[in-house]
Amino acid sequence: MKKVIRIGTRDSELALWQANDVKKKLDKMGYSTELIPVKSDGDLDLDQPLYSMGITGIFTKTLDAALLGNKIDIAVHSMKDVPTVLPNGIVQAAVLKRANHKDILVHKGLDFLNTEGIVATGSLRRKAQWLRRYPLHEVIGLRGNVNTRLKKLEDNSWDAAIFAAAGLERLNKLPENCTELHWMIPAPAQGVMMVVTKEDDKYSLEALTTLNDKTTEICAQVERNFLNELEGGCTAPIGALATIENDFLLFKGILLSLDGQQAIGVDKKIKLADAANFGKACAQEILTNGGKELMQDIKIRMNQ
Repeated sequence: MKKVIRIGTRDSELALWQANDVKKKLDKMGYSTELIPVKSDGDLDLDQPLYSMGITGIFTKTLDAALLGNKIDIAVHSMKDVPTVLPNGIVQAAVLKRANHKDILVHKGLDFLNTEGIVATGSLRRKAQWLRRYPLHEVIGLRGNVNTRLKKLEDNSWDAAIFAAAGLERLNKLPENCTELHWMIPAPAQGVMMVVTKEDDKYSLEALTTLNDKTTEICAQVERNFLNELEGGCTAPIGALATIENDFLLFKGILLSLDGQQAIGVDKKIKLADAANFGKACAQEILTNGGKELMQDIKIRMNQ
C-alpha cells in the first residue's frame, strides 16, 4: 500500500490555501496525501500583539510538535513566520517559488496621507516604516486572519490597514481600494511558502525536492541569515529583500527603532557565486553602524 503523506497546516483560510497548493502539486506527481489542520497558539490568541507573546515561532510550534510526535509527515508554513533556527530533528524540505513580496495598503481613500490619520497593523516592521514616512499618523494593533482584519478595517473608523499582498492575492480578496507600498521593505521571506519535515523522513524529503525553487531558496536564505544575525526573530522592526539579476544578488535590509525615527540600512549587491554569507555580512555592517545599540534599546523597550 502506498504511503500517505500527511500534510499539517494551520486551519486559517490562507494556511489551508497554501497547504492545498502543496497537496495539489504532490498529487499531480502521483503521491497520496491527506490534509491535517491544527490550531496554533498564534491563531488562538487574537488580542495579544505577536511581539508580546514571548517567543518566535508562535504560528509554527504546534505543527513542530505534531511533526516530532509523528501525527503529520510534513508541515506547510509562510516562511516569514518560521524561526530562523529550526527545532532539532526538523529540516527545510522545500521552498516554493516566491509570490508577491510587497506590502499593500487597503484604504478608504488616500486624502489622509497628507494630514493626520489612523493606520492598523500588527507588525512592528510595518508600523516603524509607516511612522518614519508619516510621523503624524497613529498606528494601532491589528490581529486575526485576513478576513477578520478586513472586517475590522471596515467596521472601525481607521483610514487604512497594511497587509501582505501575497495573502490577499492568494485568497482573491484584493479590494478595489488598495495600493502597493513599493517603498516599504518587506519581512524576510515574505511571500514565500516553506515545507518542513523530519530529517530522517527520506520519503517525504524525496517527494518535496521537486517543489523547491532554487532562486527563491537562495534569496530567502540571505534574508533569513540577515535576520538571524540581527537577532530579530519576530520581535524587532527588521526588513530584508534579496533579488537576483543576471549573475548578481541585490540586497536591501533595514533595522528601525520602534517609532521609526531611527533607521540603519544597507543597499548592496554581490556576485551570486559569492553570496553564501552575504546576509550575515550585511547584518554585521548594520550592527557596527549603531545597530547593536539600537537592538539593545528595542529589547529594553519591548520588556517594559
